[in-house]
Amino acid sequence: MKERTQAMLAESVLAAARKRLVTVMETAPLLEAAAFFRAGADLVVVCGSTGVLAGVVTKTDIVNRIGQCQGGGCVAPTSSVMIRDVVSCSAVDRLEDVWSTMKAHGLKNVPITDDAGTPIGVLNARDALQVLLQEVRYEELLLRDYVMGIGYG
Repeated sequence: MKERTQAMLAESVLAAARKRLVTVMETAPLLEAAAFFRAGADLVVVCGSTGVLAGVVTKTDIVNRIGQCQGGGCVAPTSSVMIRDVVSCSAVDRLEDVWSTMKAHGLKNVPITDDAGTPIGVLNARDALQVLLQEVRYEELLLRDYVMGIGYG
């Protein structure tokens, strides 16, 4: 059977994950993070002063906070609503493991970080599933070819 390859690691979807990454500093006004959702983002990654992952903000977090704002605007910092206990992965994590964690926590997106904890992308569940399903299809073809005697002398 086929050995595990790079395709089974989070880095196999890194190109798409990099395009999905949007970040704000934790001191940024919440409205700055909200602007990314208007532009189509699913998740905003919040970074500390050194660029390391500090938290994430979802649309629900924004709506809940802005619903409480009064007066001329919402000047709360992003850090006041961000989720600090973040599930993330690294590029060398196995997609099967990341998918299992995402499923267990009910997550649609998780940040991908480098060894220093700096965000380098956002893994979407759809991307992970596509790669995992391709792998299953390939293994099914190998098994079928083996059983049918195709390609094996």
